[in-house]
Amino acid sequence: QVQLVESGGGLVQPGGSLRLSCVVSGSLFSINTMGWGRQAPGKQRELVATITRDGRTTSADSVKARFTISRDNAKNTVYLQMNSLKPEDTAVYYCYARIPDRPGGYMDYWGKGTLVTVSS
Repeated sequence: QVQLVESGGGLVQPGGSLRLSCVVSGSLFSINTMGWGRQAPGKQRELVATITRDGRTTSADSVKARFTISRDNAKNTVYLQMNSLKPEDTAVYYCYARIPDRPGGYMDYWGKGTLVTVSS
């Protein structure tokens, strides 16, 4: 059983910052790619940023230069530092982890989400 628990969401004014954290626990030996997705009201979930085990990152064009993803492999934790937040960043943010479950295979897991609201 694998669990992903996010924290750090909340209400912030436009231009402000938040840092999200996600801890992965359970029956696992390693974690491949980790990341964050988000889903705004009435929209589909989109992948915001990813990071591989050796630190290679990707990010959506909409958050480049504002959001930074990082991870601590020893703590099975992934972070999302969000700066210069905009009202359009308002969404439920979900943590993501790709975990090997058999030779050559893996399972994708998602957390339950944390709400980020950007409003004055």
